[in-house]
Amino acid sequence: MRKILPILPMLFMCAACDAPAQSAEQQQKAQTKQLQDEAQRQIGMPAIVNFQERRMMKDLYEKRDSNISTQAYIISPMRGCLVYLGQAVGYGLPYATQFTNPSKFEYLGNYSGYNIAQPEPNGLYMPESAQGTWIMLLNPNTNQVEPVYIEPEVVVSPFRLINQECKN
Repeated sequence: MRKILPILPMLFMCAACDAPAQSAEQQQKAQTKQLQDEAQRQIGMPAIVNFQERRMMKDLYEKRDSNISTQAYIISPMRGCLVYLGQAVGYGLPYATQFTNPSKFEYLGNYSGYNIAQPEPNGLYMPESAQGTWIMLLNPNTNQVEPVYIEPEVVVSPFRLINQECKN
């Protein structure tokens, strides 16, 4: 045992020689963590006591869940002002919004697997992103709410934005 003890420090030094050097990304990650730890030590968390933004988010979810009457507009690409489309219900849905989970994990065993796309209930696969918006507009001829697909930027408001509309 006495002959092995002097060799141990040399073994550890040799093991360090064979270790691959840290990549720049690993070094940056370690340095960033050190900085974040120091910032947390010096500053800490904000002293939030009213939770106003969280309350606003809750109110927003509840208002969006109601059958709210809104006014829909598009932004005129030539003039930059609002063009009134009509009365709507709700705030519109981005075209890429999905009813079901867009993908599921297919487990292969041995802690491996892959994600596969899942179709929507209509059997179609939705894009990851899309420019359009579905708006439930009131048809002025039938007084029925009908879906309208719109590609340009949309503004939807619970009240008429008369001062922002295009002037002839």
